[in-house]
Amino acid sequence: MDLSPSTHFVSSTNSPEFTLLTRVLTRSSVIGLDAEWKPVRTQQSSFPTVSLLQIACQVDGDEDAHVSKNSQPVFLVDLSAIPLPSIYELLRDAFVSPNILKLGFRFKQDLVYLSSTFCSQGCEPGFDRVEPFLDITSIYSYLQHKHQGRRLQSKSLAAICQEVLGISLSKELQCSDWSQRPLTEEQKLYAAVDSLCLIQIFDVLKARVANIVGSTVCNVGKLQSHSIDLGLKQILDMPNGSDNILLAKFIEATKMVQAIITDFPQGITIHEEVASTVQFAKNKQMDDAVLWIARKYGDKILLSDSDRKPKMSKKKGKKPPTGLMAKPRQLDGDEDWQGPPPWDVSLGGDGCPKFLCDVMVEGLAKHLRCVGIDAAVPPLRKPQTRDLIEQASKEKRVLVTRDAKLLRHGYLIKNQIYRVKSLLKNEQLIEVIETFKLEISEDQLMSRCTKCNGRFIQKPLTTEEAVEAGKGFQVIPNCLFDKNLEFWQCMDCKQLYWEGTQYRNAVQKFIDICKLNE
Repeated sequence: MDLSPSTHFVSSTNSPEFTLLTRVLTRSSVIGLDAEWKPVRTQQSSFPTVSLLQIACQVDGDEDAHVSKNSQPVFLVDLSAIPLPSIYELLRDAFVSPNILKLGFRFKQDLVYLSSTFCSQGCEPGFDRVEPFLDITSIYSYLQHKHQGRRLQSKSLAAICQEVLGISLSKELQCSDWSQRPLTEEQKLYAAVDSLCLIQIFDVLKARVANIVGSTVCNVGKLQSHSIDLGLKQILDMPNGSDNILLAKFIEATKMVQAIITDFPQGITIHEEVASTVQFAKNKQMDDAVLWIARKYGDKILLSDSDRKPKMSKKKGKKPPTGLMAKPRQLDGDEDWQGPPPWDVSLGGDGCPKFLCDVMVEGLAKHLRCVGIDAAVPPLRKPQTRDLIEQASKEKRVLVTRDAKLLRHGYLIKNQIYRVKSLLKNEQLIEVIETFKLEISEDQLMSRCTKCNGRFIQKPLTTEEAVEAGKGFQVIPNCLFDKNLEFWQCMDCKQLYWEGTQYRNAVQKFIDICKLNE
């Protein structure tokens, strides 16, 4: 499965990209929607301003000069640059067009913020609905429940993407500042993939239910070809009987609507608010499979008046008793690090750099292990802040995070916490190496277990010894038996590693990142 999007950045209504967007929307029966805004750490009296709207399209029309049939272009609409009233009607009509199935992942919050953003520029009353709409989790959960006979817990988009597409969806840039311009190429790719994966997940799930649609359409044809009318009981006794009735009535109604639109009397004026929606319907219609899924699994998002008001916390802050609690110490997360670190010999440490990476920088922890640096992660998925700080203090580690709130705790010890500024793992690694003046050599690379941070055994294992060591929990692939490789085992979790192609590629990767050849 490929998630390499054809991306078009739309920053002006006079641009070729905007012209292409308007053309493609009339040729798409399925679109994926997502939005990005500057992260807000504290409660505010107003909603965040949406900076970017992503629209991934499944093109169904005739071949276009720029977009071919069955392609999946992604449009990144820069809402901070385009006058919002100029695109309000285009987006509103797409949001409510009965001939476009809108896909999203928990999109209601995005719609609330979008509506607020457009209202702030005079587009009253803003967006209030999206229909027909399909949340990716709905059809995923239904199919999994149907096949496995049990109700599943709610999954993240990354988890669904990994399971359905077999692709790891990085959420590393989710909390980056989307209001800054220009956007980096990494941000553009992240944003495009987030919306494109909705369509590709839908395509896979659509294929899984295609047999239902196929058998139903076939049965509808049989019903229509009978010379005598069948009774309701006879229809229901047929395979997918209830679906036969549902689809037959739905197709019949759809054809009626299409006929009315096609033969619309020329002398009648169409109301301005529905004119462009009618144009959407004239240009295209959903295929049977999408139509059936939209009808059976689809829903709609409707915003109420209460949805348009930010929900402020009703909890009243309690003032600490005078004299019993010191004022929390404010630390500047952007100031330069000033040593010495807790592992320093002068402070009773062993001189070996050690870090504790919280959940926000787990990727950095694995990168540090790859270059031979001791990097632990909390034993609990959601540890208390005090537990993090106590673990770092006890093990003489520097707590590494991107959470600015951690810097405000009054029980921090000097030089116990460091807030990384970089967003990407490679850049975070370089930042930590330079900040703490770590010495990295080629001999250190891949000397720690990336799974648990443990050390490897000192003497390598032969293939036969590795097979014996891995019995019961790890299988050595047969293709490795005749390659005379050396195997290494973690002394803590017993995971086995070998110096194959993946190992050599990883070594070269970190040689390049750390510039060890220069």
